[in-house]
Amino acid sequence: MNSQSRTEFVQNASKLVPLLQSHALWHEENRRLHDDVVDALTEAGAYRMRVPTRYGGLETDAGTTFETISQLALGDGSAAWNVAVNAVSCWLAGLFPDSVQDEVFADPDSRVCSVLSPTAMATPVDGGVTIKGGWQFVSNALHSKWQVVLAMGPTPDGSSLWPLMAVVPMSDLGIVDDWHPYGLRGTGSVTTVAEDVFVPAERVLPLVLILQGQYASQANAGAPMFRAPLMVTGSATFTGAAIGLANAAKENFFDRLPNRKITYTKYESQREAPITHLQVAEAAMKIDEATFQATRLAEHIDARQADEPWSVHERARARVALGRVFDLSKQAVEVLATASGGSSLYNTVPIQRILRDVQALNMHALMHPNTNYELYGRVLCGLEPNTDYL
Repeated sequence: MNSQSRTEFVQNASKLVPLLQSHALWHEENRRLHDDVVDALTEAGAYRMRVPTRYGGLETDAGTTFETISQLALGDGSAAWNVAVNAVSCWLAGLFPDSVQDEVFADPDSRVCSVLSPTAMATPVDGGVTIKGGWQFVSNALHSKWQVVLAMGPTPDGSSLWPLMAVVPMSDLGIVDDWHPYGLRGTGSVTTVAEDVFVPAERVLPLVLILQGQYASQANAGAPMFRAPLMVTGSATFTGAAIGLANAAKENFFDRLPNRKITYTKYESQREAPITHLQVAEAAMKIDEATFQATRLAEHIDARQADEPWSVHERARARVALGRVFDLSKQAVEVLATASGGSSLYNTVPIQRILRDVQALNMHALMHPNTNYELYGRVLCGLEPNTDYL
């Protein structure tokens, strides 16, 4: 995708913001995305970003993906998050053998969801494995045709267990309608369940090989989209949701500012109060700093040469950039929400939803700032990282 196409694609995503805003309250109340929103995202190509071009996908680079998701989050955090999850999930599907991708991407708009927690068991059987168990927090599940799942299964020598990644049709899985959260309500991040689901061997890969960059696809082996490791790719993708929400909070605050006073003070205009000047400056700078971190990470990925290995430090740096972006974005929204007064508590005022959404993002295990700060600090201190998710 050249620079002109990239600009046009991001601009087309920005045109969806009013539609997303108009359905955001419906998303909250119904705990899923509206069909009109899913259709609009599909038509705009949002679900094709990380689908290989040979299937009609776009193979967008990290920068385009980040900018697009940021634009969508201006309209609704849940919609943007599901698009981000779909992007990473399609990327994961692109690691499997080409024959598996032929199934998954037979329809290039076929949506995919995924989780990275191996909370199920895989038992070897003739021709593959059977999987039994369940997965929580499966964002985009209600709108997907496939799910990339993780399950614990025996190593080749049978001496121990290791996590296996598999691609499973959603039609083989059950859904538990248990998504009643504080934030990101519209993502429909339900629990999915497998009851002895058979998965052919070609649709199963050891996670350890994926984390080491050993993929099964031949057609995607030289594609720039697959140069970065899994966790680096995911980190760059998810930053867009946080920054878009922070910018949405800033826009909403300034939209409401001209008609606001500070109750129980002599400030008839909140805009004239020095405390407001301090608050908006602090929030704006935090958003700028978060955007710098996210942009630098995406540019670093897109500038890499195919044969350049990723060091442990670079991998940890991507994780801490993700945590930092989420942390700064949350701080910015919290400042603006504090400055928005009691009238912002109504569910018709977007900033209260934005606040809950960005706080929910920060609770995600892979995005949690404290976890990522500690990980990077360990590496800086010359210690081994205490995780395989690098």
